[in-house]
Amino acid sequence: PEIVAAANPKSSTGRLDVFTRVIADGTRRFDMIGAGYHGPLYAEISPKTFPVLVSEGSRLSQVRFRTGDAILNIDDLEALHATERLVDIDDADLTGGVAVSVDLSGEKSGGFVGYRAKRHTGVIDVDRRAGYSVEDFWEPISARPDGSLILDPGEFYILASKEAVQVPPDYAAEMVPFDPLVGEFRVHYAGFFDPGFGYAGAGGLGSRAVLEVRSREVPFILEHGQIVGRLVYEKMLARPDAMYGQRIGSNYQAQGLKLSKHFRV
Repeated sequence: PEIVAAANPKSSTGRLDVFTRVIADGTRRFDMIGAGYHGPLYAEISPKTFPVLVSEGSRLSQVRFRTGDAILNIDDLEALHATERLVDIDDADLTGGVAVSVDLSGEKSGGFVGYRAKRHTGVIDVDRRAGYSVEDFWEPISARPDGSLILDPGEFYILASKEAVQVPPDYAAEMVPFDPLVGEFRVHYAGFFDPGFGYAGAGGLGSRAVLEVRSREVPFILEHGQIVGRLVYEKMLARPDAMYGQRIGSNYQAQGLKLSKHFRV
């Protein structure tokens, strides 16, 4: 009765532009499961770009369980950053969470900044790993001299954060939108960052956040270094036996600009 739960699409689900929401009986919000709930869960599955094949047992969403208020306030976050260096910049913005900006320079990825999804492609089996050619589903986006990118309405993009971030093993994090008043676009479907993500002790040395970007009804211009989200950190009840990147088949440890596990590198 003292535990609540929240759901998100898995990283591999979000990177396919498949939007999933979990619904529980009698609740008033999607993806929120109230304390003491006992009953079925339902999945709303909405592929936005690619046709996808799912089977019984396909894993599309994930649930995080919480008790009490574990979110770090600004003082606790600053203290943690001072000891663990949560983000690899000297002037980190920690107000309301660790600020995450978009990388449109192309300096860390051979002159290109991301991928735009193609339309009218073949079907993707969500349970098939490394089974598809990148060029059959994605168009690479080259960096522009002015460090900008125009998001076309209804198109889906994979971009990466300018910063490398890490989540120490005693903590978890969640990406939250920066400010909806800045523009009508979404930057992250799968918001959970597990303990050990990017952490040096788990083989990370910092990992850039991959951004799943979709503009809404109007074109929108993103600029290099523009803040697009914030990482809110929470204290775990105990350190996990295995961190992200260790023995659990983690696909995105020490990642840069990376597509989902379904595509051949």
